[in-house]
Amino acid sequence: MEITAVDVWVMVSAALVLLMTPGVAFLYGGMTRAKSVLNMLMMSFASMAVVGVVWVLWGFSMSGSTGVAQLFGNPFEAFGLSGLVGTTDLIGAGFGATFAIITVALISGGIADRTKFSAWMVFVPVWVTLVYCPMAFMVWGGGLLSADGLIGSTFGEAIDYAGGTVVHINAGIAALVLALIIGKRKGFGTDPSHRPHNIPFVMLGATLLWFGWFGFNGGAATDPAEAGLIWVNTMAAPAAAFIAWILVEWMRDGKPTSLGGASGIVAGLVAITPACANVSPLGAIAIGIIAGICSALAVGLKYRLGYDDSLDVVGVHLVSGLVGTLALGLFALPVEGEGGGLFYGGGLGQLVAQTVAAVFAILFTAIVTFIIGMVIHKTIGMRAAEEDEVTGIDLTEHAETAYEYGGLGTGGAFRPHPSSPAAHRRTTTPDESVNA
Repeated sequence: MEITAVDVWVMVSAALVLLMTPGVAFLYGGMTRAKSVLNMLMMSFASMAVVGVVWVLWGFSMSGSTGVAQLFGNPFEAFGLSGLVGTTDLIGAGFGATFAIITVALISGGIADRTKFSAWMVFVPVWVTLVYCPMAFMVWGGGLLSADGLIGSTFGEAIDYAGGTVVHINAGIAALVLALIIGKRKGFGTDPSHRPHNIPFVMLGATLLWFGWFGFNGGAATDPAEAGLIWVNTMAAPAAAFIAWILVEWMRDGKPTSLGGASGIVAGLVAITPACANVSPLGAIAIGIIAGICSALAVGLKYRLGYDDSLDVVGVHLVSGLVGTLALGLFALPVEGEGGGLFYGGGLGQLVAQTVAAVFAILFTAIVTFIIGMVIHKTIGMRAAEEDEVTGIDLTEHAETAYEYGGLGTGGAFRPHPSSPAAHRRTTTPDESVNA
């Protein structure tokens, strides 16, 4: 059996997508306070570890094998992937795993600074099993939302090339639900220390994401022409969104920010994900501009509406995921002269299909995530104690800190610092220089 150029491309793409999760870790880690950065990194790396095991055991089967009521695949059909040994199907299985991993990692940004790591370790395998795998099956595996599924055949098949519904709407809604269950951070909206502690980390994370996204979108390309279109669109949309976001900041606040630029890049990448192979480069620029503007305006809603989406997963991933998914109803190119979006003479059919898929994804994910989150919250508890939040999740959950301050020797120590509640259950607030 010879390895083909397509096999090599998919394996390279899978490696690029896997790199995106450390990118998320640095993006989120930089956006948190200094006393929470290790916890954010650990939540992303835990997603890689736990989902990687779940995917081999039953996740791959649930996302793409023989369907059960058009909702999910038979978890035992390819259990352990032993039956795929000796075939090239393992390449596709590995590629699919990277999508599941990053989807779960994205959720962590909505509950930063205040979540028990033990609760996260329980949430990850349950959520990927009951939410991600069914959504992937329903969209890509022949389930409800596919061309032959009940919803797809009734309202039309929605286009989701690389994960507008499966990844971004899915993660955005899950983050919102968990943020509502867990509640606000202490000082949310009033404490000025709730600022990103390391903007270079944020920019590094955005860079890794943009680099890896060429594999995220392009890994399933069927021919060089499609691969070229995907590559250009994956460059153009985030570029346009970057410009749109900082222009919004410039007009609204008087200054463009690095954080806004990084967020704009991610918003554009999110928006082009479902549409990358089905719109022209001009359409990609238009989608990027719309996503940059909408997400830049949406991130402030959490203060008006009172939900603490710590790192703007809702404002960026949910909003731009919706923008990209719905925009296909307007900008989708015809296929062999047929169909297409409203602006290409395709009528309202594709817009209806995209809207129905988005609404279904929102409702399904919200309901199942709420059940999972409430069960965990009411049993082992998801929210860290307030004194632990004040001290810092890094110290209380992991017995280490990211940085050395004043020669305290806390960085890298695999034991609680003597002044921490984990050591003496003290209730006084530690020195702010340590917990900035």
